[in-house]
Amino acid sequence: MNYSRKLLTIIAVVLAGYGWAQQTAVTESVKCNEDGTVTFRYKNDNAKQVFVDVQFAGRKEMTRDAQTGVWSVTLGPAAPDMYPYCFVVDGVSVMDPANPQYFPNEGFKNSLLEIPAKEGSLPHDIRQVAHGRLDYIHYYSKSLGGTNTAVVYLPPSYMMSWDKKYPVFYLISGTTDTEEVYYKVGRVNYILDNLLADKAAKEMIVVLPYGNPYKLLPAKSDSLTMPQTNFGGDVFSRDLVNDLMPYIEKNYRTKNDADHRAIGGFSRGGNQALFNGLSNLDKFSYLCSYSSFTSMDIPQVYDQAGETNKKIHLFWLGVGTDDFLYGNARDYMEFLDKKGIRSVKVFTNDKFGHTWMNAKYFLSKTLPLLFNKKASEAAMKEAQPAPAATGKEQQFTPGVMARLFPKPLISPEYTEQGITFRIKAPDAQQVELESEILPETLKMKKDADGVWSIMLTDCLFETFKYCFVVDGMRVADPQNMYLSPDKGFKYSIADNPRSPFNFASQGDIAHGRVDYDVERMEAWYMSPMPTTPTRPEFIQLVPGDDDTMESWFKVGGADAIADRLLADGKTVPCVITTSTLDFMQQAPQMPDFKVHTLRASDYPTWSQRRRALIKLLVSLKK
Repeated sequence: MNYSRKLLTIIAVVLAGYGWAQQTAVTESVKCNEDGTVTFRYKNDNAKQVFVDVQFAGRKEMTRDAQTGVWSVTLGPAAPDMYPYCFVVDGVSVMDPANPQYFPNEGFKNSLLEIPAKEGSLPHDIRQVAHGRLDYIHYYSKSLGGTNTAVVYLPPSYMMSWDKKYPVFYLISGTTDTEEVYYKVGRVNYILDNLLADKAAKEMIVVLPYGNPYKLLPAKSDSLTMPQTNFGGDVFSRDLVNDLMPYIEKNYRTKNDADHRAIGGFSRGGNQALFNGLSNLDKFSYLCSYSSFTSMDIPQVYDQAGETNKKIHLFWLGVGTDDFLYGNARDYMEFLDKKGIRSVKVFTNDKFGHTWMNAKYFLSKTLPLLFNKKASEAAMKEAQPAPAATGKEQQFTPGVMARLFPKPLISPEYTEQGITFRIKAPDAQQVELESEILPETLKMKKDADGVWSIMLTDCLFETFKYCFVVDGMRVADPQNMYLSPDKGFKYSIADNPRSPFNFASQGDIAHGRVDYDVERMEAWYMSPMPTTPTRPEFIQLVPGDDDTMESWFKVGGADAIADRLLADGKTVPCVITTSTLDFMQQAPQMPDFKVHTLRASDYPTWSQRRRALIKLLVSLKK
């Protein structure tokens, strides 16, 4: 057994007996009533008008109680599921500050409402079954010319055997979504955990790429071209095949042939999945599209139906009849039929169109078919032709694209002169910038378009939490995809991409991996290990009162700091955890075992916490 395996075995021993505990989000802002309705509550003494915008009901006005000052409304009933929602306060959209669950996104900021089923269970429920792990990986992409990111789900059995290999499902989320969405909103890990517990699906690794690596490139003035919708030679496709897949196959125990690779996605991700799957039928034999379609011009695919059908075990297409992409998706299905290419077609009409309720539903239907030739073939044989066109189908046009994805502001914008923050709030009387590194809030200025802005010329390379204060109300930066995963109000994160401890600036170096244990709600990082086996140092980072298991990595940058210092020869290999266990008491069989501990509560800002971690890591080299 090599040292890495031995260390993981020791960690497993340390954790043995640490009981399963499901994290319960207790909120006062949302109440699911017995009749299926939902009551929303929001407290804001300065607001003049408040709406709640929830996917099952749309935007509805709330009423203020004169005695309590609480705004409220009861909506529904609604079917049990998960629904994004936000409050719209005097024209400004804000997340529910009392809800720990949120929707990761490049732009909009929504909270998540979960309506439980009264009887039975839903596919995405968090049941008391064996749970897989989630690895957050960073890898240097030659196609991108920088560091890219992805999330990797490993089934519960992955750590139980050192020899077993697994098939891989590459699953891509939609436009403006991050790599986390299929985990935090699509619940792919819990859906698969439940299916595996019921022996209703094959064990597999699931890779969640970031579908819009253009966001990681320098900003361009013309963002309306939407390059992520133009496939063939694009950065995402090159990165997927030439960088991400080789990384996964080098660092995980995978089966590396077409029979054991699947690709799928929602919305833009479905387009990317179909295009890349059909363009690489030597690599993928299971193709899934959820609420999408793709190019009708892929060489040597559509005009060679016989050969194409032989290579594809499952070609699965799902869309809602009330989806704005329904017309395009239906046309694509009909196109496949006319070309003689087999495909499974599934339709819904009760999940509010282009939504993640549909995405989860489609996922629960396809996971049992993946890497199961018998089940896939049965589904393909039962497939029906595309429904006839009525002429009334919605179509996705450039006008629809412009309406759904307007040109965004850039915030924060990093230049040599400083960091500029912007928010559009034309009706606001006053907007201020609040930050943990500022002694007081700073007033922002409004332009003729209703955009408020301010530039900070100091602290250019610090990492810090911030938000806007709009007429007395805290608002996360709508344009910043990086949110601090706090228990309460979620601040935005400013982290200059030119900082040496930001992944974007690190170049082609080796990276460790962060493993999130969703059972114990703790994180584990293992740095890259040298060729010569060595015992890594053990570091315990204790979260603060308002932090979560993600905070030391998402805000504190513990993994990026360790990667950089190790690559520069300034520290030694290490294991970092946010577990709050007393490891000295838990590991009496290791008399020379030493734990280096940092507590977030000892430092008032994340900038100071990062400096303390850097100092600790450097000291380990001496």
